[in-house]
Amino acid sequence: MVGLGYDIHKLVVGRKLFLGGIQIDFEKGLLGHSDGDVLVHAICDALLGAANLGDIGQHFPPTDARYKNISSLKILKFVSKFLEDSGLLVKYIDTVVIAEEPKIQPHIKDMKAAIAATLGISEDVISIKGKTNEGFGDIGAGEAIAAWAVCEIGRIYATPER
Repeated sequence: MVGLGYDIHKLVVGRKLFLGGIQIDFEKGLLGHSDGDVLVHAICDALLGAANLGDIGQHFPPTDARYKNISSLKILKFVSKFLEDSGLLVKYIDTVVIAEEPKIQPHIKDMKAAIAATLGISEDVISIKGKTNEGFGDIGAGEAIAAWAVCEIGRIYATPER
């Protein structure tokens, strides 16, 4: 089963920047009800979509005060539990973060570690790439960051008793 996820948030002064479950030193952060982590949100939507379990907005609506400023890794942990309860496991995640700044490459190792630890999977099955928008649109103007994620999930099969 394969799922696709996407998210975009506006960059604003006065917020900390969280991407891939880590805080990145930057002069702006992503505006959102939670911590605004577009990469983790895109992964959550891809996983939920692959499992036919709806989307992040259904499970964690921005109107619910319980999720105000919540770490997106906590949301990802909830999604992981939804999958487990449905007898599903994460096989592979491929992502791209689109941002003019900050540069993503120096942070990929830490992002992969945070996501892998939250999902209980190997870092080897997570791909994170950074791209720019070459100066085009809101992302190119440094006013927003977006992320896409594709995932593969599969059924957990019980081993036969001996």
